[in-house]
Parts: sequence; C-alpha cells; structure tokens
Amino acid sequence: MARIGIEEEFVLLEEQTLVPLGMGPGTRERISDRSASGEVMPEYLTCQFECVTEPLSTLAEADADLRRLRGLLGEYAATRAAVAASTGTPFISPGGLAVSPSSHYHDVADQLAEITREHLVNGLHVHVESGDDDEERVRTLNRLRGWLPLLLALTGNAPFAHGVASGFQSWRSILIRRLPSSWCPPQFHDYDDYRGRTERLVALRAIPEAASLAWAVRLSERFPTVEMRVFDAQLTPEDTLFAVALTRAIAMGGDTAVTPAAELDGIDASLWMAARDGTDARVIDPMTGDVDGVWTIAARLVDAIGPVLRGLGEEDFVRDHLEAIRADGTGAQRQQLALARDGVAGLRALYRSGTESATRPG
Repeated sequence: MARIGIEEEFVLLEEQTLVPLGMGPGTRERISDRSASGEVMPEYLTCQFECVTEPLSTLAEADADLRRLRGLLGEYAATRAAVAASTGTPFISPGGLAVSPSSHYHDVADQLAEITREHLVNGLHVHVESGDDDEERVRTLNRLRGWLPLLLALTGNAPFAHGVASGFQSWRSILIRRLPSSWCPPQFHDYDDYRGRTERLVALRAIPEAASLAWAVRLSERFPTVEMRVFDAQLTPEDTLFAVALTRAIAMGGDTAVTPAAELDGIDASLWMAARDGTDARVIDPMTGDVDGVWTIAARLVDAIGPVLRGLGEEDFVRDHLEAIRADGTGAQRQQLALARDGVAGLRALYRSGTESATRPG
C-alpha cells in the first residue's frame, strides 16, 4: 500500500471582518508543540499556517491527524477572536501582507515582486509514496497530470476576490498561473528528462531551486513521493480525504492511462475551464481525448479506479462523497451559498466548522 502525506494550508482571519491577521514569530511553532503527531509550520505570509502530517497508510489514520491538527488551529484562533479558514483564497485580501521570516521566502518574494502583494493562496498538497524508483515516480506523474482538470473541478474552494465573487470556482488557480513553471507540467520521457527540464528552469532563474517548482503535480525533492498540488485548501476533513483518495488511487494504477489525444488541445485549457466553472465545466477526458462534462468523466474515473479503491477499502467513501458534492456542492459552491444566505456571518460559521472539533462528529 502506497503511504500518503498531507499538507493543508490555512489563513487566520479576524472573526468580525474576515480580514487576514498576521502572527508574531514562534506562534505556529508553539501550536505545533501541542500536537501528538504532525506539525504546524510557517507558510509564505505571516497570516498563514501549514499543517503537515506524518506518512500515513489509511484514510482513518489521515482523518485522525487532520482533525487533531485542525482542532488545535480552531482552539488557537478562538483565543484570538479569529477564525482559521481552510479556503483557497480569503474573502478579503488587503494586499501588502508581511512575508514570513525566512531566507527562502524572502528570495521568493524578491523574485515575485508585485505578485506577492496579491499572493495569499492556500492549497492542499498530497504526497503519494512511489518507492525508490525515480523512473516509476515519473510514470506516476505522467499518469496524474492528465487528471488535473477533473480533480480541480471536483474540489474548487476559492470563489472570492476582494470581498466579491470572482466568477471562478478556484480563483487561487488563476493567481498561481502567474508563477513560473505553473499549472500542468510537460509529459516527461523519463527521469533524466524531468531533471533536465527542472535544471533548465533553475538556469533561467525562473525558480531558485527544484523545490520551488509551481507545477500542479511534481516529484518531491525531499521524499520518495509524487506531490499533487492542484487542490485548493479544502473546507472539511472529508473534502481533503476525498482528494487524497482519488489522488492515491490514480497514482497506484487502475485503467487510467492518458491517451495522446488528450494532449492535442492542452490540459491547461481544461484546467482554466475547471477553475472557472467547477463541476459545470466541460473538460478533456484523459482516457479518450474527448470533451465531456465533469460528472460523466468522474463516473468513468471512479469505475476505472474501482479495483484499487476496493483494495484500499475506500470505494464506498469516494462514491458517497461524490454524491455529496452533487447534492451540496463543492467548497466554492458552499461558500457562495453561505454568503448569499447569511452574509459574512454565514462564511464565518462555515470556516469555523472546519476546525471546531478535533474529533469526528458523532
């Protein structure tokens, strides 16, 4: 069984206005010290947290770690009259927020220049173990890249920009598009091709090092994993676990090979449509190369990875959560509905519900 690792990003918001709040040095480290496993780490801006799990084997283990870390954030935020929000972009982003003290982050800020002023984005990163064989990791990356548009369409959770609807289900994805080496990576012939293309980007000074690649899926530089980065931060642990389950099942195989026809019009065009329209988008089916609706392609995917999911004991969870998205919407749709019904108070309650308990509801 391929182990998984999960990185969830959060933004701290003042509870009345939902304006991002910066934190002082050492705050996130003190929160982390209270955790039995996993840790809370600094992210790019001082208003951001990143919660990182240990390597995990099952969704049950992941569920426990996610809820524990989220519970710690919720407790901390409550003592500061704040909310720790797991959303791809905050409702309001005033710009000019402070970069976390780190030589790496300051190098990135120098590189991004004005982009940093609006780069308050939160993602979910999923690591899937792929052994010590770099060639197998590249084959896994090539398989996953074709599914980026569908995965984003099913999990978009960043509908707002500057206090209004952005018109996109994943505004975070559009902001990230401005970075070098972003969105879908190229198809790689082998590991040498991957390394050569990465080194070329470093030589161009487009990125300072391979660990700064902004591709939506890449090889980890620290672990023997493939790292999926297409997802916005997710509202709930269940949303995160759904993204994790799909990513691991595709990575482990099943009949999910990407046909060359899927490349003809570009995966990035489908990503743009997925970022805009979410589950209403029409995207390229990577198995056929045809354009189709998200729900039709999602059904084909779950059938294709069904044997893998059954072997992991995760098929019922994935199918049930897919139906829940049909009924209740993606995170982006739930955010928009909460705002329409109850204004900022509705959003506040929605964000808070994602971190209010460290245990599974009864």
